[in-house]
Amino acid sequence: MKNICPLCHTQAENFYQDTQRYYQCPKCRAVFVDEDDLPRKSEEKERYELHDTDTQDSGYRKFVSPIISNILKDFTSDAEGLDFGAGTSAIISEVLSENSYNIKNYDPYFHNNPELLEKKYDYISACEVIEHFYKPQREFHTLRKMLKSGAKLYLMTDIYDGRDFASWYYKNDPTHVFLYTAETFEYIKQEYNFRKFSIEKRLVIFSL
Repeated sequence: MKNICPLCHTQAENFYQDTQRYYQCPKCRAVFVDEDDLPRKSEEKERYELHDTDTQDSGYRKFVSPIISNILKDFTSDAEGLDFGAGTSAIISEVLSENSYNIKNYDPYFHNNPELLEKKYDYISACEVIEHFYKPQREFHTLRKMLKSGAKLYLMTDIYDGRDFASWYYKNDPTHVFLYTAETFEYIKQEYNFRKFSIEKRLVIFSL
């Protein structure tokens, strides 16, 4: 059914409609797009290619700095990392490589190296990625199995906090198809056996 939550498989309720139809899950509280309104893969890739790709742009570097600064604080340069959904620019790995960190890139469109998904890492970053998940249950299962004991998962996304959805800019990108609340992250913590998680503005960190 179209209104079954793709994260926790609970029947969801009609929530909002404009160019896409949205449901909200009563269990994990995520807001998601009707599967019939999901962009085609070609449209999705085309949208991603419009994103900023200048890795030397100071504004772009500042935007990703919450993830980078926490990795630099939490891990030494010999730790093994993965940038999941690295995009066209792979800016996180570029900046970390400048600090002699060992991090690989995976992206189904731009760095399609599926062998990297069979390894385990001390940390994984996913910056402005998880809102694009068509199948979040599958994706979080993949992320969880790639984490070593004691690892951390660094996520950045804008979190829906109950504000007026119609005027919320974040839903205007048609590739933002699965949107999270704080309750959604609590569900993920429990379901995927993370020890703890924290939220600081757009940054979410899960710890094992």
